[in-house]
Amino acid sequence: MQKFETGRDTALSLRPDRPVYGFRPDVLATDARAFLDAFRGETAYAVKTNGEPFVLKRLAEAGVSAFDVASPAEFAAAFAAAPAAKQFYMHPVKAQSDIRLALEGFSIRALALDHEDEVAKILRIVRAQDLAPSDVTLFVRIATKGHAAYELSKKFGAAPKHAVELLQRIDRIGFRAGVTFHVGSQVEDLGTYERALASADWVRGRSGVELAALDIGGGFPAQYGHDPKRPGPPTPQVGDLVARIQSEIDAWGLDDLPLIAEPGRVIVARSLSVIVRVLLKKGQRLYINDGIWSSLSDSWTGKMTLPARLIPDPARRRAPKTSAAKLAPFRVMGATCDSVDILSRPFWLPDTVDTGDWIEIGHIGAYSLALRTRFNGFYPDDFVEVATPFDMEEGEEGFASIETMGDAAE
Repeated sequence: MQKFETGRDTALSLRPDRPVYGFRPDVLATDARAFLDAFRGETAYAVKTNGEPFVLKRLAEAGVSAFDVASPAEFAAAFAAAPAAKQFYMHPVKAQSDIRLALEGFSIRALALDHEDEVAKILRIVRAQDLAPSDVTLFVRIATKGHAAYELSKKFGAAPKHAVELLQRIDRIGFRAGVTFHVGSQVEDLGTYERALASADWVRGRSGVELAALDIGGGFPAQYGHDPKRPGPPTPQVGDLVARIQSEIDAWGLDDLPLIAEPGRVIVARSLSVIVRVLLKKGQRLYINDGIWSSLSDSWTGKMTLPARLIPDPARRRAPKTSAAKLAPFRVMGATCDSVDILSRPFWLPDTVDTGDWIEIGHIGAYSLALRTRFNGFYPDDFVEVATPFDMEEGEEGFASIETMGDAAE
């Protein structure tokens, strides 16, 4: 990767017409270390959040020694980055061939499930490979309820009574048993963790099974931008958040269990930005060379406020300024010919933004790369290294707001 001091330096040096990702390896390492230092259990980075080889390699160098994986591709990516790292196969519903590959090809010994048919699948393969069930830990995923940018309890999770039955079945067979939950992504209500831990305590007590570990999943919120028009409580710092969760673990009497967490967004979000170019300004509409089918799907569907910075093109002739630039809302149109490719919330940017300018959108390290597609032939895949953290750079700042646009922006 080419290296630049700032995103602005990148744009003015390369003058890109294609989106360019700015990778900040030092920011990634700092945020990884912050979680590792705060959490007293085992940290298994969620590969689904961002599985780029350079990201996984940097995480391994920062001290991450375990990965939460969900597919053969993720097994291989984690192994390539850190061959000695432990892998937790925490997708609750799995193909038999994938289970076989996990157990035999990658020596994975921790798997999640929420149904007895999954127990049967795993047992068949364990017996076929002549493995001892006691060498394998099966985590029963319990359903949770709460508020998050992405709610993850609607698809997976056993009801508490069902979870008790699953734990007892697992124990009778001879597997080691664990409990896990996942409260969602970018959790808004921290009481969600308390309710999930209450369920875990209830399930443990009713099952009478000795648990090997408790996996508290992910959901830890990342630091995003700030919308001055919608003041609200700040996102808690990772150390404070983890301390509160660990205090609840102790309060529910679960502190005797080995702990596992699956952070993703909180570790990787701030480590990448994307520099996009304004292809056309049409009134209050900005047509850019990225969109919901590429880097910005997470900002389209989630509730995050993304920080943004205008980088004016110095080669463009502009009318003399008669007053200071003001932030104004712009509807953002994506690069494809699909009329759905429109961001669901406006970007507030200096009203001087114009055709040919660049916009650096910060904190897109989580899910943006994982969810990009090749739709319409657009697939951003250019990367540079940037030294300065996005929120420490200078420039004309803006943000993507969750407010809806008025008629003026239509």
